[in-house]
Amino acid sequence: MQLARREWTAQNSLQQHLREARRQTDELFRLVRPEFLYQRPIAERHRIIFYIGHLEAFDWNLLSERSLGLKSFSKELDHLFAFGIDPVGGGLPTDVESDWPAREEVQRYVDRIREQLDSSLRVVLQGGPAKNDFSLEQLLHVAIEHRLMHAETLGYMLHQLPIEQKIRTTADHASLSAPVEARMIQIPAGAVTLGLRSDGEVFGWDNEYEQHTLTLPAFEIDQYKVTNGDFQKFIEAGGYSDRSFWSDGDWDWIQQNKIAHPGFWRQHGARWFQRTMFEEVPLPLAWPVYVSQAEASAYARWAGKELPTEAQWQRAAYGNANGSGKDNANRAGEPIRGNYDFRRWDPTPVNAFEDGKNTLGLADFVGNGWEWTSTRFAPFPGFEAFPFYLGYSANFFDNQHYVMKGGSMRTAACLTRPTFRNWFQPHYPHVYAGFRCVKN
Repeated sequence: MQLARREWTAQNSLQQHLREARRQTDELFRLVRPEFLYQRPIAERHRIIFYIGHLEAFDWNLLSERSLGLKSFSKELDHLFAFGIDPVGGGLPTDVESDWPAREEVQRYVDRIREQLDSSLRVVLQGGPAKNDFSLEQLLHVAIEHRLMHAETLGYMLHQLPIEQKIRTTADHASLSAPVEARMIQIPAGAVTLGLRSDGEVFGWDNEYEQHTLTLPAFEIDQYKVTNGDFQKFIEAGGYSDRSFWSDGDWDWIQQNKIAHPGFWRQHGARWFQRTMFEEVPLPLAWPVYVSQAEASAYARWAGKELPTEAQWQRAAYGNANGSGKDNANRAGEPIRGNYDFRRWDPTPVNAFEDGKNTLGLADFVGNGWEWTSTRFAPFPGFEAFPFYLGYSANFFDNQHYVMKGGSMRTAACLTRPTFRNWFQPHYPHVYAGFRCVKN
């Protein structure tokens, strides 16, 4: 049976998006000097070579038999490149470089998968036979967004790779903005809508369902993300040495690891610098500070504030001044202006996109750094795991991960949708994540 015209058009468009997502990740791997592709920039993560194979293995394992009826040509590599690492507990990986296949073998595996998937997809999209275990459109969305998530993960991984091991591209530091005038915005009491409807037409991951509405009391929230300049005051006030600002687990973490400043900062003498993708620059005071959830929580306590809940962040970013829960972040109905979708390698000042403010006056809420919340990652009422990817969310409903919202400069546009939920454990300092505070 041939595909209906609408479905055929949508899936052809998705195949084009898949090719574009491949281009994004291919460009990232070309940033690494070839002799360093077996390095491990972050101790808790796999070596870079794993991700070259993983992105294709994921697509193959997802699509080949379920939708296209293809049989494996290398079960060993399909398994080797199947699963990444969640950096929570369990010790660090112990593999050595010789445990991994040669770069040439991995590239042959990648090329063969792309050739077989692309040719089979062309046949199916022209009306050829296909297996219908799951919607091909849904699976293509999963393949595309999985790859784009890894494009961001690879970005912050390569950020940690020694600068001399990378091939530098053009620097793109943002021009100076007006001084940041920190203030809080009053968010009136009202409804907030979280999640997607399962009978809707927008793709979402399993943790984005089911849509529900909450009513929140009024609160205040920072208009901008906390900046490097703000956070420097916390350091100068002895924030990393004052036990009262830290939970027991967070205090143990900074003491055991001798953490005394954000992971992206470097100190030379009395001066602070920030490590960008390709160089160290004097600390840009108007950029958002990137820290772990533990550090963000400590700063909030020091400031006499709190981190927002997921619902509060959603209400402030997408709510309406009249108290309704209807999304109203962008009055013109056009993409929100901000620093996202791979346009830059590094942050911009938090007030660089003043014309991107929402109707409540909140600025910089899309892109330029994910924003930590105080909400532990958990299922919404009515959650059902994707049957073809059972562990995507459910494996992390463990009370050890916190929700992040918004996106960074290395977040694809499709992943900045209001309902998307990112999450990390609180002692992971490498992700492009900042925060803003609330007063209740």
